[in-house]
Amino acid sequence: MATIQETAVIKARMDRIPSALSPELVERIATDRASGYVNPYRCNDDQVIRRIDRAADKGTLMRPAFMRDTEKILHLPAYTRYAGKTQVFSFRSNDDLSRRGLHVQLVSRIARDIGRALGLNCDLIEAIGLGHDLGHTPFGHAGERFLNDIYLERTGRYFFHNVQSVRVLDALYGRNVSLQTLDGVLCHNGEYEQRVFELSDMGSFDQFDQTVEDCIATGYSAIEHLRPMTLEGCVVRISDILAYVGRDRQDAIAAGLLSPDAFDDGRGGAYNSWILTHASIDIVEHSYGKPRIEMSEDLFEEIRRAKRENYEKIYSKGGIEGDSEAELREAFEKLYDRCLQDINEGDESSYIFKHHISRIEQQLSYYDRTYAWQDDKDQAVVDYIASMTDGYFCELTSKLFPGLKFPHRTYINER
Repeated sequence: MATIQETAVIKARMDRIPSALSPELVERIATDRASGYVNPYRCNDDQVIRRIDRAADKGTLMRPAFMRDTEKILHLPAYTRYAGKTQVFSFRSNDDLSRRGLHVQLVSRIARDIGRALGLNCDLIEAIGLGHDLGHTPFGHAGERFLNDIYLERTGRYFFHNVQSVRVLDALYGRNVSLQTLDGVLCHNGEYEQRVFELSDMGSFDQFDQTVEDCIATGYSAIEHLRPMTLEGCVVRISDILAYVGRDRQDAIAAGLLSPDAFDDGRGGAYNSWILTHASIDIVEHSYGKPRIEMSEDLFEEIRRAKRENYEKIYSKGGIEGDSEAELREAFEKLYDRCLQDINEGDESSYIFKHHISRIEQQLSYYDRTYAWQDDKDQAVVDYIASMTDGYFCELTSKLFPGLKFPHRTYINER
């Protein structure tokens, strides 16, 4: 826990972050709206870039360009599976705890609140926000870490959920999603906070594809330098942090892992409401009318502090009960090897063929595209495992490897 002096410093900094927009900015925004002023730095619908120029994807009055992206995302099987994927805490029957599906909704909501005040394109923001975790593994960041370790050891390539989210949209389902949405999804990674978000010079799919390949080939050195090409993407990136930094505390308290007074700022679960209100106002105050997204030094330091505290008190525990992290890692390794064996043997009765390859091939056939799983069998295994919900993963591995056991806290023995 923080000392009395450290707590005083934290509270003083939080008190300096305003809870309302300045009267000057309120008047400026009101004047701009009354005059019909349009933010010159927003990404307009007529700027949309797609791989394939086809009539079915043209924007209309009823369905503008980036709204089409949102609708493509909402109807994907990968979106449906959000509801069965861990946000932080695994192996718990507790419907009060966040799942990945709630997280992406919160990101989208927070980002649209900020974007609307800044005069940005809220359809593009919604598409990025709802699609940014489509490639996330089961069991949250623990699952991502396990799958990356296995993939890296076997192929020398890296796995990142943001890169896989792009692959889901662009390759596995072939929905012709816009470059702007894909770029926002790729660059969303909320693990790397910044005070000022400057735009990249991304402008083509050739450039984008090379950036994706750099992430897969070189790993964190490429990931940590990603910058969105739109202000809308920048807003989603910071909103990803805002969506989890307070909510994960509430979940830790609801799960009975921490008490409300365990946090240095003294706000407990109420910190979520505080950070969402104050951060949104601070970002709008410091970003309005600018070609970048920025925040005050006080807010930046507070976000960094809160994230550090979450890592120390929540994420370092992994969200995995007891000693089961080693067992779960073993399950990932066994499943990876079994799936790769099934592909190499061409066993079409195996689950990777029945539940993954055949279904992806069918989906892609609607768009005259194919799934080249034969060309990169390790990638096909990664595609399959990353697509799984927690429950599917546990059921499949328990069937294939009966000796594996997973813990589970039920409603009855938890409450």
